[in-house]
Amino acid sequence: MSETSTNVTFFAGLMQTVADRGRKLVGYRRAAPLGVDSLLGLAQKLLTGRGEASGAALAVSILAGYSALAPAQRLEFLTGAATRFGPDLNELGEAARKFLDKPDESEAARLMRMAEPRRQELMRRLNHAPGGTLALVRMREDMIGALKDSPALAALDADFVHLFASWFNRGFLVLRRIDWNSPANILEKIIRYEAVHAIHGWDDLRRRLEPPDRRLYAFFHPALGDEPLIFVEVALTDAIPGAIAPLLASDRLELAPQAATTAVFYSISNAQRGLARVSFGNFLIKQVVEELKREWPRLAHFVTLSPAPGFAAWLRREAEDENSPVLSLRARRTMELLDKPNWPTKAAAREALNRILAPLAAHYFLYARSPAGRILDPVARFHLGNGARLERLNPLGDLSEAGLRQSHGLMVNYLYDLDHIEENHEAFANKNEVVASPAVRKLARTRPPENAPDAPVGWSLEP
Repeated sequence: MSETSTNVTFFAGLMQTVADRGRKLVGYRRAAPLGVDSLLGLAQKLLTGRGEASGAALAVSILAGYSALAPAQRLEFLTGAATRFGPDLNELGEAARKFLDKPDESEAARLMRMAEPRRQELMRRLNHAPGGTLALVRMREDMIGALKDSPALAALDADFVHLFASWFNRGFLVLRRIDWNSPANILEKIIRYEAVHAIHGWDDLRRRLEPPDRRLYAFFHPALGDEPLIFVEVALTDAIPGAIAPLLASDRLELAPQAATTAVFYSISNAQRGLARVSFGNFLIKQVVEELKREWPRLAHFVTLSPAPGFAAWLRREAEDENSPVLSLRARRTMELLDKPNWPTKAAAREALNRILAPLAAHYFLYARSPAGRILDPVARFHLGNGARLERLNPLGDLSEAGLRQSHGLMVNYLYDLDHIEENHEAFANKNEVVASPAVRKLARTRPPENAPDAPVGWSLEP
């Protein structure tokens, strides 16, 4: 057991002892069944109490009672907490008026105290319970699906994100390499949480962990023990790959790591749904690059082999728009092949689609935008925001069921050039600029003019 795990176990046991003594002090029983109203009443007591032992006991009772509720009751409790423990609007208004009358540091501090919802203090106190941090992460999981229909839950969710951003600060995260000799409970979680390319049992996991040209790294948080937060799978290769199947093939030839020139990040999975919108993936990639470079100095290229989960949906919307400037008549006719279920098995269909999908994908990444002006693809936003460059488009790179459904098989290489990461990040963050290779920019295409129906698909959007 590592020193970190030993410390976590010690402090968890210490907090459990405090909670047990507090429970005896205030007369709470460990397994008392509690309804929503009773739990909200305990939450009120937790907020107004001052004793540490009794507070820990109340937190344990609330979390235990919450975990015993049915899903609908959990949402009822969370909605009740959101509405009951918001800021006091009358006091907040009075503090705002005093600040406007006398805008100094003292009144500003008072205004900030009044503006903070009591919900946040409730979460802090619930976090004092043994296992409280993970319980709160799971609590947020319960409410994520209901946010659109509940302004109260949306406000509570903002509180969760605000607190989690501090609790899961990069300074608290621990990078660990996961290999075939890691504890079985962690390996089971890797299988369960893999979100990009499903791991089909233990043999498949072993192929991703045991060979010398494979790596897997994960971020952990001391309060969550052996629960990974996010993990990345890496293949060491001698070239930039354009398809996922050869990397995952059971009969592939292993490469001696000292012969590798390229590190390929082919799967990045967020393991905790309750930590959505709490960003630490950018830190993970950059630290893994440093680890790999230290271990294998010969590595010259750090790239991803990424999905394009928004491409098929965008292409479908363009096809439904009869006036789309993106699709030529020839492209529309060729796209009819996508409706044939067996097209991936036909060489002629693959070749024809490859010719139109590559330029359409280039347009999608470089020019397609949401009404708010953001690029559409979430994976692209992640990597470009981290400072990567859009390096290469690979039509038909993923012919799995999921790959065909979300992107018609398209995969993307994003390049992490260590000398330009910060520069690329600034261009994307400040100018919304997609930094792309000349090859990708050359592919960008639009619909041919109406007076040139025989022109080849792909007239350049650039001057």
